[in-house]
Amino acid sequence: MANHALIVGGTQGLGRHLAAALLARGDTVTITGRDKKRTEAVAAELGKGASGIALDLTDPHSVKSALGHLPQVRYVAIAAIDRDSNTVRDYDVARAIKLTTMKLVGYTAVIHSLVPKLTDDASVILFGGLAKEKPYPGSTTVTAVNGAIATMVRTLAIELAPVRVNAIHPGIVGDSPAWKDKADALDRVIKRTPTGRLVAMADITGAALFLFDNPSINGVNLDVDGGWLMG
Repeated sequence: MANHALIVGGTQGLGRHLAAALLARGDTVTITGRDKKRTEAVAAELGKGASGIALDLTDPHSVKSALGHLPQVRYVAIAAIDRDSNTVRDYDVARAIKLTTMKLVGYTAVIHSLVPKLTDDASVILFGGLAKEKPYPGSTTVTAVNGAIATMVRTLAIELAPVRVNAIHPGIVGDSPAWKDKADALDRVIKRTPTGRLVAMADITGAALFLFDNPSINGVNLDVDGGWLMG
């Protein structure tokens, strides 16, 4: 029987790439996105074994009903993001609340809703980011929530045992949609990365599959950055 995976934020970028990899190895996958029609259309593009549902993490009260029909779940990846630039000097409270709600309360609400459906050998991956270690102007909220993701994995790994919980913190992913038109910025990152290359979506997917499948990796924050943090 195929294992079932839930990819929250699976309509584009890293989430979609991971969904395609899971399908290719024979798993079944449910992806989520905010827009029902678009999410269902992406699931149809992914092909056999994929389904799509609408889910808005900025409305945590709606999460349980949105996920209520899912079958047993072996793999969970919560990759939904909101790219917020919000400086302290020009602080937008509404945007800060939205991102914090989505990334902290929304992520946790997803896991809470799935507890009765998780297999004993289930594996959960939270997606953070390296702004937790390398802040930049406007990253006040982003840095804070990604730092919180790094600590959440530890308490979740204890509370959900024997279910495993880990986090991936991607570096600059050169072939992701968010960076495709920023060649100058990418060149600067390459020069500061010991491997001399940008992280690719395939690298993040490979890391996720490793965390899903290795039964002894638990409570880990995995930076996938080619050594960029050392540069």
